[in-house]
Amino acid sequence: MLSHAIRCVLMAACICGLSVVPAVAAELVLFEAAGCVWCEAWDAEIGMIYPKAAESRIAPLRRVDIHGERPDDLASVRGIIYTPTFVLMDSGKEVGRITGYAGEESFWGLLEIELRKLDDQIPDVAGASEAGRQPTVRQGE
Repeated sequence: MLSHAIRCVLMAACICGLSVVPAVAAELVLFEAAGCVWCEAWDAEIGMIYPKAAESRIAPLRRVDIHGERPDDLASVRGIIYTPTFVLMDSGKEVGRITGYAGEESFWGLLEIELRKLDDQIPDVAGASEAGRQPTVRQGE
């Protein structure tokens, strides 16, 4: 658990636009298909926000066409049937996945659950705001 002073420094760095998330070898792989209405809904509601979100600094987004040739580094990912499917990868291994898209609130909540599997050292993203998706420090921590 981070001390109050460290949390204050992290929050100040976030406000100033500095990266405060440790570098990790994680990525969020989006398996998508042309004409997929749920992929289009994700793009419309989350696609422009995700690159600016704290979560993207932990797991940058990578897009893969489900019908295209699978990149060699994703050969171990099996069972992708539905689109969109989001696979959280860390150092070339699947950590977790989200199948489908049921709206913004559901996506961010499910993504938080998956990101927590990466490492206890990653700053908490639970308090991220809807607008900027920046992590916040909650009182009492």
